Amino acid sequence: QVQLVESGGGLVQAGGSLRLSCSASGSIFSINVMGWYRQAPGKQRELVARITKRGTTNYADSVKGRFTISRDSAKNTMYLQMNSLKPEDTADYYCAADPYGYGMAYWGKGTLVTVSS
Repeated sequence: QVQLVESGGGLVQAGGSLRLSCSASGSIFSINVMGWYRQAPGKQRELVARITKRGTTNYADSVKGRFTISRDSAKNTMYLQMNSLKPEDTADYYCAADPYGYGMAYWGKGTLVTVSS
């Protein structure tokens, strides 16, 4: 079983940057896919970005060119670098892991990102 803990959220002004971290309790080297999701108040949870164990990345259209996902197997940590933040990026951000290719089986508890205008 994998335990995930997010950190790095906070309050930032529009145009600013934050880096989120997702620390795993065990090795992430062999985890098939990891991803960041977010959920804004009153909205459904949505995929922000995902990264495979080979380093292939996918991004939601709304964050392309502004956010960068990465994973460091040596540190058992995944990151989300968020630049040029907008008020509409305000949400709880969750990291998730799909170890075997059957879907995201493990989730963190989330970290809040608030972007002020």
